[in-house]
Amino acid sequence: MDSKTRTELEAAAFRRLLQHLDERKDVQNIDLMNLAGFCRNCLSKWYRAAAEERGIALTDPQAREIVYGMPYDEWKAKYQKEASAAQQAAFEQSKPRD
Repeated sequence: MDSKTRTELEAAAFRRLLQHLDERKDVQNIDLMNLAGFCRNCLSKWYRAAAEERGIALTDPQAREIVYGMPYDEWKAKYQKEASAAQQAAFEQSKPRD
C-alpha cells in the first residue's frame, strides 16, 4: 500500500471514530479514560499537536470543536454527567503516574 492510500484510509477511519463517538454521547469521557486510557479530549490534543507539527495554528478550543462537533462548553452542558464516585475511583487507579 502506498503512503497516500494509507493516509486516506487512516483519515477515513478517524472520521468514522468521530462519527461513532458522536453517536455515543452516552459514553462519558471518564468511561473512555477508565477503559481505554484516552478520551475525546485526548483526541483533540493529538489533532492539535499534529496540526502544529505541520505549522498549522490550531487552538485547543478549535481542535475540541472538530472532535466534539460543537463547542466543548456546549457539549458539556448538553451531554456531560457528573462522574460517580466509582468512576472517579477507577480513574484514580488507572491514570498514569508521573
